[in-house]
Amino acid sequence: MKAVQQGSLDLLQHPAAQELLHSKIPARMAYVWMDGTPRVVPIWFHWNGREIVMATPPRAPKLKALKNNPKVSLTIDENDFPQKVLLIRGTARLEPIEGIAPEYAAASDRYFDPKQAEAWLSQLRMLISSQVRIIVTPEWVGLLDFETRFPSAISS
Repeated sequence: MKAVQQGSLDLLQHPAAQELLHSKIPARMAYVWMDGTPRVVPIWFHWNGREIVMATPPRAPKLKALKNNPKVSLTIDENDFPQKVLLIRGTARLEPIEGIAPEYAAASDRYFDPKQAEAWLSQLRMLISSQVRIIVTPEWVGLLDFETRFPSAISS
């Protein structure tokens, strides 16, 4: 069986990728700020099987930059050796939504236990009345597991 090449969206189906997409590890989203310098922010995410969906308050500074340049990179990686690293590149689509985005609520359920999740969402509803969904459809995917898939600098 031929190995799936780096860059292929088929890597999203790999067991290591699925493990990371359903983990409690925040994504790190890289984007370009208005002055052309790079930024990286940790952010909760929800994988719906086709897209990575994140949500943020409508006044979040990153939204201005994403409107200007919607190209992003995401990484979801763990610290335990051998590390697993999922790399995703895509274009962010911004979608304002009233209330709490359902994907944000789903992420909250994943990151917290049910009681903590409801307490957090109740508190958040008192602070904000809307969110902006940041939707990234993967255009390029890379996967490292340091057992069978290594960085290109050390793979043969």
